Amino acid sequence: MRTRPIPPLARLLVLATLGAAGATVPAAPATALTPTTSSSSVSVVQGPIGPGLATHPLEFYASAADGFGTPLVTATATPTGYSPAQVKAYLGLTGTGTGQTIAIVTAYDAPTIASDLAKFDTTFGLAAPPTFKKVSQTGGTNLPAVDAGWATETSLDVEWAHAVAPGAAILLVEATSNSLANLDTAISYASKQPGVTVISNSWGSLEIQGETTLDSYCKLTTAVCVAASGDVGNPGTYPAYNPYVLAVGGTNLALTSAGAVTSEASWSGSGGGQSAWEPKPSYQNAVNTSAKRGIPDVSYAADPAKGFSVYDSTAYTGQAGWFQMGGTSAGAPQWSGILAATNQLRKAAGKATFAASQTTNFPLHAAVYSLSAGIADITSGPTNGACGAVCTPAVGYDFVTGRGSPRVGIEAALKAAP
Repeated sequence: MRTRPIPPLARLLVLATLGAAGATVPAAPATALTPTTSSSSVSVVQGPIGPGLATHPLEFYASAADGFGTPLVTATATPTGYSPAQVKAYLGLTGTGTGQTIAIVTAYDAPTIASDLAKFDTTFGLAAPPTFKKVSQTGGTNLPAVDAGWATETSLDVEWAHAVAPGAAILLVEATSNSLANLDTAISYASKQPGVTVISNSWGSLEIQGETTLDSYCKLTTAVCVAASGDVGNPGTYPAYNPYVLAVGGTNLALTSAGAVTSEASWSGSGGGQSAWEPKPSYQNAVNTSAKRGIPDVSYAADPAKGFSVYDSTAYTGQAGWFQMGGTSAGAPQWSGILAATNQLRKAAGKATFAASQTTNFPLHAAVYSLSAGIADITSGPTNGACGAVCTPAVGYDFVTGRGSPRVGIEAALKAAP
């Protein structure tokens, strides 16, 4: 890990490759992601970063600081942050994802994820998922090298997809590296597995020319990809810009201990904006005057200061135990859980589970952009960049929070969609 002294009101940008090879992190390219500012969080951008390489947008709440006032990654012996019970009450889901499988695509190996999930479940009184399986990007048992940063990301993804949809099976597919080629190979494998209806991706890359040729990995007839939009504001990241992907941005959500919403505003780190390469899809015709795809589509709680309890025993920067984490990384697996619960109800009602492309393209997106209930329009809060209206939350669709954030009724509204 490398750190650099920065002013107290800035966020620590950690550029780290903590895999078995112990590689030195190269300097970030001029177009690299730049962290936003906070006095109480640590932003982790997993390196190396650059065209064709993905990072995971990971945000830790920091309860301690170094001598420069820079927040530090810290773990605790007991959970802090939102609990599964609070989130269950907040979302009000009646489905549990029974009969569905959520595939989670990450990079590198998380060696302790099975025991970490068991600890999470025991602590919060959750039953284990019907099945939990971890495989390589091609479905084998020859797993990639361990990387502590990505392992922590994996703990967030697995634990919170399970917390939202406790009846769903979990398939963890670990890409050999953080290259888009390997991560897309993992998506391809996941999409072909029986029962997989949602594929969660809490990672993203700088947009690259020619990315539209990769869109087909998520043009699926039996499942839908969900992706984090990024944690450094405008612009967002790919594959969130893929028109077949449900892109999840971030908000600052305050819940009571009983899970009631007291306030919600935009979050300055929410990845968003207009794509450089992807044309505008049909479902945005009524809300996006640009000729290019806009993200996010929806949002979810992301501020790490009001983050989620995550257990990880693979030590990250010397810390292991309970972390309080946020970022759009938290939203992708939880929206995946919402969709798994919804698909359970749709199947019981004799309807098709959502997919990216069925008799027509974008059935899920069409449903999301037509919602009149179960979603809250986020109209205020900070901008996510210095680009005027494109970076400003507003009434209706905006490029910071998308259509909005889920509320009680989201499951019923999506179940009722064609």
